[in-house]
Order: sequence, then C-alpha cells, then structure tokens
Amino acid sequence: MQPWLVYAVVTTLFWGVWGAFIEVPEKRGFPATLGYVVWSLTMVPCAVVALAIVHWKLETDARSIALGAAAGLLGAGGQLALFETLRRGPAYLVFPIVGLSPAVSVVLAVTLLGESTTPRVWMGIMLALVAVPLLSYQPPGASAAARGRAWLWLALAVCLAWGIQAYVLRFANETMRSEGIFFYMMATGLALIPVALAMTDFRKPIPRGPRWPLITAAIQSLNSIGALTMVYAFRYGKAIVVSPLINAVAPAITVLLSLILYRTVPHRIVAFGMVLAAIAFFLMA
Repeated sequence: MQPWLVYAVVTTLFWGVWGAFIEVPEKRGFPATLGYVVWSLTMVPCAVVALAIVHWKLETDARSIALGAAAGLLGAGGQLALFETLRRGPAYLVFPIVGLSPAVSVVLAVTLLGESTTPRVWMGIMLALVAVPLLSYQPPGASAAARGRAWLWLALAVCLAWGIQAYVLRFANETMRSEGIFFYMMATGLALIPVALAMTDFRKPIPRGPRWPLITAAIQSLNSIGALTMVYAFRYGKAIVVSPLINAVAPAITVLLSLILYRTVPHRIVAFGMVLAAIAFFLMA
C-alpha cells in the first residue's frame, strides 16, 4: 500500500470514530466551543511526537511560518466559524455547503499545482464530491430556522477555508517538513483559544469536574492524530485525491458506527452517499 493511502486511511478511520462520539460531551452540556479548547490542547502531544521524529528540526523562516500558520488558521478558524454558522443557520443547509470544500481543493490543485490522474481515479473523485454533501444531509426538522442570510456567507467562508487549507497543505509540503507544518497548525490552534472562550455562553449550566473534559480529550485526541496523519497524506499524495477521499470516507464510517452503536438508521439520502463513498474509495485507492 502506498504511503499516502496508508496515512489517508488512518485519518479516515480516526476521524470516522471521532465523528461518531463528538456529540456525546455536547449532549451532556459540555459546549462545543470548550471542546475546541480541549482539542487544541490535544494537538500539543501530537506536535511534540512529530518534532521528536525529526530531531526537533523546525523551519523558522518567514515563508514556512506563514504557510504553517495559514494551514492552521484556515482549519481552526473554519471550525470556530462553523460554530457561529450553526447558531445562525439550519444544519441541514449548512453542512451540505461546507461539505463542498473538497471541490475547492480539487480546483486549486488542478489549476495551481497542475495535478492530474487517471480516468478511473477521476471517476472516484467525482463520486466522492457528490457523496460528501449527501453524507452531510440532515432532515429539515432537525434544526432551527435560519436567522437572516449571514449563515449562508459564513457557510461559504468555511467551505472555502477548508478547501484552501488542503491546497496549502499540499503546497507547503513541497518546501518544508510535515512535522513543521503540524507544529504551526498546533500553535495557531492554541492562539485561537481566547476566541473560543469568548464564543462560549457561560450563562448556561456547564458540567463541573474533570470527567467531561477528560472524556472530551480522549475523543478529540482522535481528531488530533487524524490531523497529523492528514498532513502526511498530503505530503505523499495528490490533493485532488487525498481531500475527496478523506472527506467522503470519514463521514461514511461515522454513519456506519452510529448505526451500530446507536441503532440509528441513516436517511436514504445519507445511505446513498455511503454507497457512493465506498465506490469512490475503491476507485481512488
């Protein structure tokens, strides 16, 4: 198995499991914004391990810092923007829009990086791009009505941010180590903690004690490890393949685990997305 595929599979597995459990703390009253704080802290040990692998050799030139920080700000900033988007708009409309981010990555990779691949893999890419919004589908009654139009622009901003992040990761890997990229992603994630705290509504009851922060840390560690292996996947693989593959297969794993763990039968639209994601995986891999 090729290195890029190994790292991409690890990312999809870890993110798939993470997605199945991420709502557990929030349903118990632990805010998603505080979950972000915990996630940013779980990035630290991953960054330490990554730097230890390369004997603590970290690029400190302005270009490397800018690229690493850009990747981190696009990813973490997009996550914080998504919180605000979901406060203003219905999830059943927000997630399919955000799910189009791999299409942005593909366009940028083809036009700016000159990436291309075989017709079979292109077919898998197209199926994955269709599968991601389908896997993000939620019934209209599952969320509140939209408030104004700001949510639409925020959703588009998140879509662009995550789509551009994939391009930046591939571009940055051409001139710097993956470990350095991840370190700066970790640093920018930590720098945005005050923003997450400011977005938290502390007027609502929040569980006290270490239990839920520790449970959240265990869940978010899957996200952090997946983020590290994602950077390695972009180091060895093409963005036109890695981005759609990860974004299509990870949600499919989440839905499958939810079916097993919570006995939740997916909507037929989501089920169709799972089928497309499975076909896309075999075509691209």
